Amino acid sequence: MTATTAPLLRFITAGSVDDGKSTLIGRLLYDSKTLLTDQIDKLNKASENGDTPDFASLTDGLAAEREQGITIDVAYRYFATPKRKFIIADTPGHEQYTRNMVTGASSAEAAIVLVDATRVDFSGEEPVLLPQTKRHSAILKLLGCPNIIVAVNKLDLLDFDEGKYQAITAAYQKLAQQIGLNADVHFLPISALKGDNIVNASAQTPWYQGLPLLPLLESLPVSRKDALAQAAHFPVQRVARQDGSSSDDFRGYQGRLEAGRLKVGDAVKVLPNGQTAKIAEIYNPNGKTDTAEAGEVLTITLDTDIDISRGNAIVAADSPIEPSQQFQAALCWFDDIPLNLRRKYLLKHTTQTTAVKISETAYVWDVNTLSQVQSATELKLNDIGHISFKTQQPLNTTTYEQNQATGAFILIDEATNHTVAAGMIRGGDEAGTFEI
Repeated sequence: MTATTAPLLRFITAGSVDDGKSTLIGRLLYDSKTLLTDQIDKLNKASENGDTPDFASLTDGLAAEREQGITIDVAYRYFATPKRKFIIADTPGHEQYTRNMVTGASSAEAAIVLVDATRVDFSGEEPVLLPQTKRHSAILKLLGCPNIIVAVNKLDLLDFDEGKYQAITAAYQKLAQQIGLNADVHFLPISALKGDNIVNASAQTPWYQGLPLLPLLESLPVSRKDALAQAAHFPVQRVARQDGSSSDDFRGYQGRLEAGRLKVGDAVKVLPNGQTAKIAEIYNPNGKTDTAEAGEVLTITLDTDIDISRGNAIVAADSPIEPSQQFQAALCWFDDIPLNLRRKYLLKHTTQTTAVKISETAYVWDVNTLSQVQSATELKLNDIGHISFKTQQPLNTTTYEQNQATGAFILIDEATNHTVAAGMIRGGDEAGTFEI
């Protein structure tokens, strides 16, 4: 299989500050021979002693990042091997930039969670992982990331001690069980700085029989079966008109098919009004087609004129979606100004924007104890909580677990126009027992 036909894999790095995320990506690009000559020269010049290149400089592009030695913004890098194309998001480790990590993780099909083996507390009966490892793992659970690689880094500083590696993996397995992590979890002993188990198997870990990082990334499945198996869901982004004064005016509905398949002749209904029609024509960027599936950007026409505008949804005639105004959701707060139940917010879901009233903050999650703070009355910067809300106009939603594209939303402060939060819609039964 060539890189031009292999499924693209989007993945992120996650973990605490100084776990080695930027160094790992730099080493991965360097060892996989995907750097340009000037980038290799930059690595060599950035090296303080001339022996080990400064791999982190490849992704820490902001001056403040290089000066402070931390990652602040999400840095995206693209590379390909003969087997697959990749998009990497290097996300910040500091709690202050949790919102940036959420942004990077929202579209990832895999995550590399780095654990700095030298900073794990082995003083008690069981190893204690850092709070940000817990926080980022919980966010990945919330976002439904299907593949997680736990890379135990800096093992060269512990003489590649197999016993401590096994203890760390056991501690993470316990964490995964506590937070209900529903992902395929892989464990990997590495040294990002030295290159052990990054592209090739390391002679320092003869006790590890699994794949090195790059071959593991090349082998991870990227499946769209869930979206394709659902009933068609097409949020309308734009109504295209050719000649509004003509009796045979072209009227096309443009947007992205977020779930299911469509074909010419399919019976559909328009939400929220429930009117029905059939698909007359389907156009993609290459021209007219008879069929389309989830993920494609389309223009479609119907066999009858219906009052449709931006924010409406064209769905399969048998779609179970019922427009609603009452919801519960998990919410990650992005803004310096805390959530205020009396403040006016707008909610943007797919192509629809409407006023929203947040009626309750049910609880806020405590990252240190993995417990719910029931008495919380507000959400502050980087808090993750559970809310109830009502929208001014009905939304055509699924839960986030059913479909990420149609179960996610953002909140906008009406006064400042700032994006203040990202949310994930939960079902009624699930919402009452939801645990992060």
